[in-house]
Amino acid sequence: MMMNSRRIVTTFILVLTIIDTSFGFDYRQAVEKSLLFFEAQRSGKLPETQRVKWRGDSGLHDGYQQNVNLVGGYYDAGDHVKFGLPMAYSVTMLSWGAIEYGKSMMELNQMGHALNAIKWGADYFIKVHSQPNVLWGQVGDGDSDHYCWERAEDMTTPRTAYKLDIEHPGSDLAGETAAAMAAAAIAFRPYNSSYSDLLLVHAKQIFWFADRFRGLFTDSIPSAKGFYTSSGYSDELLWAATWLYRATKDDSYLKYVVDNAASLGGTGWAVKEFSWDNKYAGVQILLSKVLMDGDAGAYTATLKQYQAKADYFACACHQKNAGYNAPLTPGGLLYLHEWNNMQYASSAAFLLAVYSDYLSAAKSVLKCPDANVQPQELLVFAKSQADYILGKNPKSMSYMVGYGQNYPIHVHHRGASIASISVLHSVVGCVQGFDAWYRRPEANPNIVHGGLVGGPDKNDNFEDDRSNYEQTEPTLSGTAPLVGLFSKLHSINSHYAAGPAPTKDQTSSYSNAKDTAKAYEKPDRTERKLTYAVAFFSVGSPVEFFHTITNSWTVGRIAYYRHKVIIKNKSEKPITDLKLEIENLSGALWGLSPTHNKNIYELPEWVKVIKPGSECSFVYVQGGPQAKVSVQSYH
Repeated sequence: MMMNSRRIVTTFILVLTIIDTSFGFDYRQAVEKSLLFFEAQRSGKLPETQRVKWRGDSGLHDGYQQNVNLVGGYYDAGDHVKFGLPMAYSVTMLSWGAIEYGKSMMELNQMGHALNAIKWGADYFIKVHSQPNVLWGQVGDGDSDHYCWERAEDMTTPRTAYKLDIEHPGSDLAGETAAAMAAAAIAFRPYNSSYSDLLLVHAKQIFWFADRFRGLFTDSIPSAKGFYTSSGYSDELLWAATWLYRATKDDSYLKYVVDNAASLGGTGWAVKEFSWDNKYAGVQILLSKVLMDGDAGAYTATLKQYQAKADYFACACHQKNAGYNAPLTPGGLLYLHEWNNMQYASSAAFLLAVYSDYLSAAKSVLKCPDANVQPQELLVFAKSQADYILGKNPKSMSYMVGYGQNYPIHVHHRGASIASISVLHSVVGCVQGFDAWYRRPEANPNIVHGGLVGGPDKNDNFEDDRSNYEQTEPTLSGTAPLVGLFSKLHSINSHYAAGPAPTKDQTSSYSNAKDTAKAYEKPDRTERKLTYAVAFFSVGSPVEFFHTITNSWTVGRIAYYRHKVIIKNKSEKPITDLKLEIENLSGALWGLSPTHNKNIYELPEWVKVIKPGSECSFVYVQGGPQAKVSVQSYH
């Protein structure tokens, strides 16, 4: 039965708590923009739901020369090659983020976009696995592609496809693809079990192929060697088996990583890097979770060896490893490679955040040579890397394109640097692109939101120049870990850092090199955070509201507040089709969907029913007085 709304008659229950907290970045916006980058990198026929409007359909005949459909997938970076290894790694990381921090993504209304990003890659992997022992590992040639500067929609370069098979193995690429499909299967399990099952079928076959026919993929696809040279395949075999164990709980995969722990380097390699090329630290931390969860059984001794190496990685990043630490820039950024270093920092930060959670769940601490480290300290360090990326660095520069007010505008990205096909309808030729667009001093006409560029050098210096591809080119493998990392940081203690993106004046400055040792500590700038709860009861309505101000901060002279409203069904019957009227709303809102009627909002798609005694919530941020919330209608 449809009920008419009644104005809320309020009773107040007031609780006031003052808590000091450090200034936070807008991680919500960072998550949103990270996922937009994957839409900007799509190859193939774009869906009607495409949000990055400056892109168009491209690569619609990929694979046709080889009589196989290889349409889809992602372009790797600022070019138009579809490299299988970093693409698969990116899908693994997207999936891992959704697995660990899906609840936060749902509260952010980003879970659907995250799953779409995973599926765009996973659907492509289904295509490239055209036979049990065949895996198409690359479309396009890096050398010929780099001779041209043109939009993906105008491509004139060869779209040669390269495959792996029994005679041309590639255990690293195949192993990572198996891991990606296994991780994606876990991410999709709660939402689409049949699709999850299909991904596992492919993952198992690809892993068998990778393990049975061993070899480096760059020996079989030499054209990839100049762009993604693999250091080995042993880590990917362990990585794939570990993800398959997590996806299936089939003990044979756990036995595999134990039996091959020494021969494949899992308990031998102590590393300071986690990346598209080196998965050892990821394997070691995933298997540490198995140990700490109490599921090791007869494999306890070997899994303890894996955890010892996981601890080495975490201690090295946290600078507590008896001098054998991961290098840092003066500004506090992990610095491992000259070329596109940010991707290594983002991967490490995500992994440390995950390990922090695993240690916390086990009520354990990280035992480093220099000191015992609490899980929260690992998370603080991971946060320091995220905040450096978003602008807390000596340049006050956001290295995520489109975030904040100061970010790279001469990004080394073909599609972003040339006017959109929807604006400039004529074809931009191979050489014409260099003359008319690559060398122009103006900012890129399109913003490739969410792209993590290569970032600064070892001294925190950065040159925003389109030709400086080592520093200004964004990559899939750089942005992918950030989706999960920012989702985690957004959810810390249920206190969300929302509101306007920080300006230069809000980011901490670095006055001299002496500050660098404390770069990962809590920022000096603090604010007062309020927890202010008010309960609203409406006469004749089954709904009860609890309105809370959970955070406040000041930008200029304006005070902003983060409001959380809990909606509780106090009746004995389920409520459906609940519609709320929200008046005096001047800021952003999350957790409700707008209707066609002014000021009227409804529950999101995944909240179809509020059961008796159950509750859901939404959040909004604005300056000045709080909004007025009332029930408009319900069933």
